[in-house]
Amino acid sequence: MNFLDALLANYMLMAAVMGWFSAQVLKTAIDAYFNKSVNWERMTGSGGMPSSHSSLVVALTVSAALQYGLESPYFAVCFVFSSVVMYDATGVRRETGKQAVILNKILLDNPFDWEEDEFEKKLKEYVGHTPLQVLAGAILGIIIAYIMGAMYHII
Repeated sequence: MNFLDALLANYMLMAAVMGWFSAQVLKTAIDAYFNKSVNWERMTGSGGMPSSHSSLVVALTVSAALQYGLESPYFAVCFVFSSVVMYDATGVRRETGKQAVILNKILLDNPFDWEEDEFEKKLKEYVGHTPLQVLAGAILGIIIAYIMGAMYHII
């Protein structure tokens, strides 16, 4: 079995990747619907609805539970990892995004005597998630893990 075949045969990895990819596609589509144009940065960017971080880690965790059982160390590690990622998405990362909004407004008003080339780019405002975005990503991750489980004949 070659390297690519081995990767594609890994149910847990593929469930996680598909969880991330599905969330990114949905996020881009939702953003395009509301903004009436496609922003391709949304395909790789963080923040937004649904949370691709949550979708990825929950798909990984559920796939570990389906493949190895709730009593396995694989599930335990994935569960703890998922909890930290989702907590961080609604905590520190969300606050960072709020601060970026305020700092970008300050820089836009330019109350200081900044050199123009000092602040060429705005700070990223979409870094964290609301609890609803994290929940939507988690639900998507569960769905993806079950779909992929059926495809890989795990369930």
